[in-house]
Amino acid sequence: MALGTATVPYELRFDAGRICLDLLATTHPGERLDAVGPLCAWISGSGLVPPGTPLGHADASWLVGFRELRGCVGQLVRTTKTADERPYERALVRLNEVAARAAPPVPCAVRGEDGTLVRELARAPECAGLLAVVAWDAVELLTDPVARAAVRECEGDNCPLVYLDTSRGRRRRWCSSEVCGNRERVARHRRRAALARA
Repeated sequence: MALGTATVPYELRFDAGRICLDLLATTHPGERLDAVGPLCAWISGSGLVPPGTPLGHADASWLVGFRELRGCVGQLVRTTKTADERPYERALVRLNEVAARAAPPVPCAVRGEDGTLVRELARAPECAGLLAVVAWDAVELLTDPVARAAVRECEGDNCPLVYLDTSRGRRRRWCSSEVCGNRERVARHRRRAALARA
């Protein structure tokens, strides 16, 4: 099986509202970027490349790059001002280096099999260019006061995921209503049922 078409044994999530936050979601409930195949599935699913883009040239160095960037983004999104800001500053320097390192993949319009125009990349995407796109997204998020203020951490039990709350009234509580929200509703129902039996 080609690296770019490997199936993943768990669902990858793309509901955080930003590509950089979707990358953070690859750590929960366990490491999801544990091989090149799942990373390629994430790259495709996140929309960094058009559907069907061959990623067979991806290798283990891509995993290292994406995991490192994920760590930097997590540090910058989750850290509040502390006495020791060195880890934050290191993450910020690295994020800026990754953002400045390479040009993003260049899209072009080509005719699909049915004659309609579809998006493809002018050449095979390079890891540095894909990382730069995610880093740019993080820079935009971190430097936009309105977007930054809308970053929330899931209120679900043992869920460390963060998301961009664009809901009306900024009342979203969970990373996903279907996942953590449903768990909370079931837990609430069980508590009420237990109280009624007592």
